[in-house]
Amino acid sequence: MTDTLPDRAVGADSFRQALAVHASGVVVITAQSDGVPVGLTATSFSSVSLEPPLVSFYVDRSSTTWPRLGAADHFAVNILAGDQADLAARFARKGIDRFAPPTGWRPGPLGAPLLHDVSAHLVCLPYERVEVGDHILVVGLVAEAETHDPGRPLLYHQGRFGRFLAHPDS
Repeated sequence: MTDTLPDRAVGADSFRQALAVHASGVVVITAQSDGVPVGLTATSFSSVSLEPPLVSFYVDRSSTTWPRLGAADHFAVNILAGDQADLAARFARKGIDRFAPPTGWRPGPLGAPLLHDVSAHLVCLPYERVEVGDHILVVGLVAEAETHDPGRPLLYHQGRFGRFLAHPDS
């Protein structure tokens, strides 16, 4: 498909600016790798299929967390609540122990860390991985799902985390 319009791709800055106006949900992907918890923040999370139940996220190929996360035999998707911007920022930071206090978590049914006070947890088995541009598309088969407090979600918009406010007519 890229062969048909090889010189038509928009520049990275214009692309980034245009996508910044799109609000997206925020999740933290966690796993256990060689007995050590690993995790990262993702705003590219999406449902893929109901039959079978599949979800996806993208991770940058240059991620220092990805090699350990990608080696895990399963992972958890922690869907963040509107008041968890600090947690999202913590898992987006480099060079820190993301699971040290004040991060609260417990091992999930298969061992992946499940973060406290999130809206929902999905425990997933690796299903598919595809290299796409400078990212890796990761698709997971949902093996377990728990909804805790489906209140207001955490959103990412214009480079910042924020909360959803429903329109009064909704």
